[in-house]
Amino acid sequence: MARKILNRKELRKQAEAAEGASPKGAEPKSTPESTSEETQPTKLPKPTKRSKSRSKADKEVRLKAFWGVFNQNLRRVALFEYSERKLADKKADELTQSTKIPHFVQVVKEVIEE
Repeated sequence: MARKILNRKELRKQAEAAEGASPKGAEPKSTPESTSEETQPTKLPKPTKRSKSRSKADKEVRLKAFWGVFNQNLRRVALFEYSERKLADKKADELTQSTKIPHFVQVVKEVIEE
């Protein structure tokens, strides 16, 4: 069901007429102070802005790369310097042959503590 369309201009005239009429029927006397108060909006105190706390910059963490020899359970068996890849491959092959369990080589990065 459609609503009745309201005429905004008529409603505004009615509201202004109601504001203009005082309870006693007499209009209020206008004084320079009262007109200045009515024209200027009341000033509300501005809310104080909270300063956002700065998060501390993360410390830069230095990493060093190694070659790790791992078994199939992902347990590290041996660790070699990054420049010693051939030795790590050789160790993985030896462990695979001797234990009949596959071993593999993977890069491991560890934190350097100064």
